[in-house]
Amino acid sequence: MSIAQNFVKHGKKIIAIGRNYDAHIKELGNPPNAEPWFFLKPTTSYLKNGGTVLIPEGVQMHHEIELGVVIGKDGKDIKREDWEQYVAGYALGIDMTARNFQQFVKAKSLPWTSSKGFDTFCPISEFIPKEGIKDPMNLVLSIKVNGEERQRGNTADMIYDIPELIRHCSSIMTLQEGDLILTGTPAGALGLIVHGDKISGRLETPEGELLASWDGDAANRAGGYVFTQKT
Repeated sequence: MSIAQNFVKHGKKIIAIGRNYDAHIKELGNPPNAEPWFFLKPTTSYLKNGGTVLIPEGVQMHHEIELGVVIGKDGKDIKREDWEQYVAGYALGIDMTARNFQQFVKAKSLPWTSSKGFDTFCPISEFIPKEGIKDPMNLVLSIKVNGEERQRGNTADMIYDIPELIRHCSSIMTLQEGDLILTGTPAGALGLIVHGDKISGRLETPEGELLASWDGDAANRAGGYVFTQKT
């Protein structure tokens, strides 16, 4: 099995694109980006299908369903027209966010890696070889919590498409085999997940063919970090 196929174990970084769907930008009250914007999540946040997302004490955890692009070989300053040479495949990811923690530190102009980087805060599906997806820019993302649909969107609505994301990110840092680019989330990402919730994410074609899924639950974390409104 290649590094890319086993990216959860061997990948070195998760590059998470922010504000890449207009509707999500509006629901958060954020201004649009003049170029792609991203942050990093640690690979220790990966959680395989069937796992339990652990909610730190004091945290209001929100879900963000996303298409993940798995990098297939190292590259830097990649040209837009060469993007597909560097893609090994795809995955369905959920960018869990400690929203109240994030908002608190953002208000102080502080970094907010911690609000995105807790263990289990990146539920991830199995690897999908790129040959298994005809058009990654026309896929349906959805997530249900306790059977109620919270998010549904199409990758066609991205502001910056996958070729541009690969071009941009590789102009800043080298992309390495097994890296994952989470490409942003559609509207509906302000939904709270609490202890005992059942979570179900889906990646499908517009015709309804299931390509990937993630199913698991959430539970309060025992021990570890506790978020309080510190001054």
